[in-house]
Amino acid sequence: MALLEYLVILPIGTYLIFNSLYLFVSAAAGWFGGKDDASTTRLPVRIRRIAVLVPAYKEDKVILDSVQANLQQTYPSDSYDIYVIADSFRPETLQQLSHFRVNVLVVSFEQSTVQKSLTKALELLPQGVYDIVLVSDADNHMAPDFLHRVNLAFDSGWRAVQGHRVAKNTNTSVAVFDAMNEEVNNHLFRKGQRALGFSASLIGSGMAFEPDTMKRAMGQIRSVGGYDKELEMLLLTEGIRIAYLNDALIYDEKVQNLEVFEHQRARWIAAQIHFVKLYFGTGIRQLLRGNLHAFNGLVKGFLIPRILYLALLSFGTFLGLVLGLQPVFQFFGLLLAMLIFTLLTSTPGYLWKKISIRDLLTLPVLIFRMIRSLLKVKTASKKFMHTPHGETVVKEN
Repeated sequence: MALLEYLVILPIGTYLIFNSLYLFVSAAAGWFGGKDDASTTRLPVRIRRIAVLVPAYKEDKVILDSVQANLQQTYPSDSYDIYVIADSFRPETLQQLSHFRVNVLVVSFEQSTVQKSLTKALELLPQGVYDIVLVSDADNHMAPDFLHRVNLAFDSGWRAVQGHRVAKNTNTSVAVFDAMNEEVNNHLFRKGQRALGFSASLIGSGMAFEPDTMKRAMGQIRSVGGYDKELEMLLLTEGIRIAYLNDALIYDEKVQNLEVFEHQRARWIAAQIHFVKLYFGTGIRQLLRGNLHAFNGLVKGFLIPRILYLALLSFGTFLGLVLGLQPVFQFFGLLLAMLIFTLLTSTPGYLWKKISIRDLLTLPVLIFRMIRSLLKVKTASKKFMHTPHGETVVKEN
């Protein structure tokens, strides 16, 4: 019986240690570099034509505001075009969009997904016109110099880049923690990964590619959600590395209420599970071929979502303490301390200033909702779960 317990506990303990060490090392590396931004003081080698693709499903509330914001680029106006991929929009919204300097591609699918919208748009883009294709969510606002910074990165020889997505709003407790989660991801999986010599992780928007490269990859994607994970792996298997532009900011609306948070996390977990199942064999084969970048892409898929991991380690530490199991308490306590240190040092100071007592009291509820989201994973894996934007929630005082 002791041997059986050992054989069960050893791989579980090893897996938990792996999670903590991976995050800890990525966090430490992020403080020593990890940015691929070119100096904006130098003149670009050439001004590339950029197509900004905006997949939008029932985003009538936010699309007009986003279009107006994204037309304020310092990049030459005749060198970039915005394409709104309008899925299930109201007629009046389409009419209003016609007054802006944007192209509207009206699409309709039996089961709508971002991947389908982008693939259709890439098919409809005029051939040979654009040098860069960039993806922006319907609620995203690009900083005025965003396209300029992307163009400079392509001057440096990059064929795929990920910008720095930051929170557009922190008006509720949920939004504050969502903003913190975004910045922790930026530090760990973009800055940290680049500092370690790996490619930056894609995040679904604020990312740019060579048109033919993106079109080829998008045609191979089979996910209902989480297409960015597949896109990243497909690029890495081709030997295309991904840059991280820390200074190229794109502002993203964060989740403002618990219900939407729960649905979104269920979709993310479902996408992660699907990705691991789909690309496990690919990742192993790439490792045998010496492609550590693609293998690392698979490894990231095995990481436990951080909120769930925080809950798991806290429970283990508490259990060890209450039951007087010193080895259990020390094991989980050490991993918990490592995780907390990782999260603290990966979150920028400006977000800590936004935390209130009320926000801290919301954290246990977020953890509960995250755990409950596991019950919706099966549904999320089969059905596209849209995250609504444009809510007007007032921050609690």
